[in-house]
Amino acid sequence: MIVELRTLLAVARHGTFSAAGDRLGLTQAAVSGHMRRLEEALGFALFDRTGRSATLNAAGLRTLARAEVLVAGFDALGEPTTDEEWGKPLQVGAIASVQATLVTRALVPFRQRFPNCRVHLAPGVSLHMMDRVEAGELDVAILIRPTFEPPQELEWIPLVREHYVLLAPQDVRGDDWQRLVLEQPFIRYNRSSFGGRQVERYLREHVPTLREWVEVDDIQAMVAMVEGGLGVAVVPLTETIVPLPTRVRAIPLGGEPIHREIGVLCRRVAVSDAVKGFVACLRDKSNCELSSSRALQE
Repeated sequence: MIVELRTLLAVARHGTFSAAGDRLGLTQAAVSGHMRRLEEALGFALFDRTGRSATLNAAGLRTLARAEVLVAGFDALGEPTTDEEWGKPLQVGAIASVQATLVTRALVPFRQRFPNCRVHLAPGVSLHMMDRVEAGELDVAILIRPTFEPPQELEWIPLVREHYVLLAPQDVRGDDWQRLVLEQPFIRYNRSSFGGRQVERYLREHVPTLREWVEVDDIQAMVAMVEGGLGVAVVPLTETIVPLPTRVRAIPLGGEPIHREIGVLCRRVAVSDAVKGFVACLRDKSNCELSSSRALQE
């Protein structure tokens, strides 16, 4: 019945038999068959059926809660019972700006607690890593919080908040960030990332035109370009770039400031002790907030 229970969870998660089938690679008829077999095995109906629609009834909702526990327990059968039995690497995805800082700090106590657990650390764009966690390819991902809610089966745990500022070469005069963006060549934060999309929306609201000439996905590279006099850039003040180079200055953005929240994304159920331990280490080693004012003082 595990297959049927998984199908029940998919129906509840995605809303319809058709959507669940698309997610599971099944036809709508196959999903309906799974639900009929489950109802026959249980001896009661799980859905109120009206025409082509089917809604979980009270018995179905009770069964759903128990099914989540049963499926999680089944998935956990193959997990190690002790740290020494942990054979496969912990698959961790992380955006580039946290690998040398937050992730490295968290790995120190994690290694002490799980000395026999290997870790595979992979870089990636936040959107792609979220998909990989959902698909089970990553155990944990440290990424920028999306503007939309993650899938229900994934849990979001906030870690760090970083504010955006305008970076300008030290010899470029003026503190009016909008005028500088209009007058200077603009180095854009890549729009394929969640952070780049935040900047794009903010600029559309506050700046009519840009002298954009390059789009970059690496924050440290953007700082180096500003230091080299190639233009100005809107970036988050992440740990990897503060204190800023002497030839670069940060200018607060006007209007309502924007920030990016960095956090952990992992599955809600069937989480191993190693995953829980790594998340705990991340939370312990994260800063509550890296604000613009604090970073500018360093």
